[in-house]
Amino acid sequence: MSVRPYREILRRKSRQIFVGSVPVGGDAPITVQSMTNTPTTDVAATVAQIHRMQEAGVDIVRVSCPDRESALALKEIVREVQVPVVADIHFHYQRAIEAAESGAACLRINPGNIGSAERVREVVKAAKDHGCSMRIGVNAGSLEKHLLEKYGEPCPEAMVESGLEHARILEDNDFFDFKISVKASDVFLAVAAYHGLAEACDYPLHLGITEAGGLRGGTVKSAIGIGSLLWAGIGDTIRVSLSADPVEEVKVGFEILKSLGLRHRGVRVVSCPSCARQGFDVIKTVEMVEERLSHISTPMTLSIIGCVVNGPGEARETDIGLTGGGGGSHMVYVAGKPDHKIDSAAMVDHIVELVEAKAAQIEQDSKNAQVANG
Repeated sequence: MSVRPYREILRRKSRQIFVGSVPVGGDAPITVQSMTNTPTTDVAATVAQIHRMQEAGVDIVRVSCPDRESALALKEIVREVQVPVVADIHFHYQRAIEAAESGAACLRINPGNIGSAERVREVVKAAKDHGCSMRIGVNAGSLEKHLLEKYGEPCPEAMVESGLEHARILEDNDFFDFKISVKASDVFLAVAAYHGLAEACDYPLHLGITEAGGLRGGTVKSAIGIGSLLWAGIGDTIRVSLSADPVEEVKVGFEILKSLGLRHRGVRVVSCPSCARQGFDVIKTVEMVEERLSHISTPMTLSIIGCVVNGPGEARETDIGLTGGGGGSHMVYVAGKPDHKIDSAAMVDHIVELVEAKAAQIEQDSKNAQVANG
């Protein structure tokens, strides 16, 4: 019997679009998005927040444009940041046109909600003229009245139908550079809707569990919902929605992708929950190490295990490992093999130095390989 490798994820085949210079769909890496929560008219605060997201690795940032002043502020914001900016538009078609003219890379807009066919044509023309893609964003909490009357309540079928209705409007205007989302705060509803949409079209899909909650609860809900879809091969870009600092959304997004082997950014720490066998304070050590290594974007693995029960085995699978020993002396592993010992007092500084040196070496090797290959 032929068995598929247990780590293999077969991604759904989707067409590819671009959000600015960032490809979404096709064989492009799954991107991580977030959204600003500053007043868009406060350009300095919005730019500063986007810069912090960039440091965390964000690929695409969305900015709300509820009024003309916000849409026009995009012009200055776009000039000051290095990632594509998506303009979040709801009902007013003029805001979409202004945002496109201001340099937005993508418009988040549902064409069926902005009025007449002429208004839709004007928005599509602006998008084409300024190189904007679009995202159709269906939300279980704001489904169209006729679909609620047809189905009685928000359900996967209603959400898929809504997404496809909006898609047809753009298709009828000869516009195909768009992605679709069908978000809900209910994990079961969102996952079922995305499965239905994935079967019904080949457009790129933007994943998210909307209004997921605070940092802890929202992270869990998002990991379950987004993670299960990604595991099934569904999804081309993700946004983790948290009632928290947007930078945390970026961090959680990358952790979800890293856990499934879909993106590799920064240091992946393998650590034990700690117990009475621990040779050092594992929880405190991991907290300190993660904080001090948060600036590293180079993909690496680090194991921090409190005792010799699982420590050597985990260290064999990581770039650098630390295993707790007796008498305050702990074993350091390099490339999976025991290398030297370190005492508790110097342990954290030493591990940070080793990881930073290894990351620098990997980056230099990569540059050398690029030069060698022309």
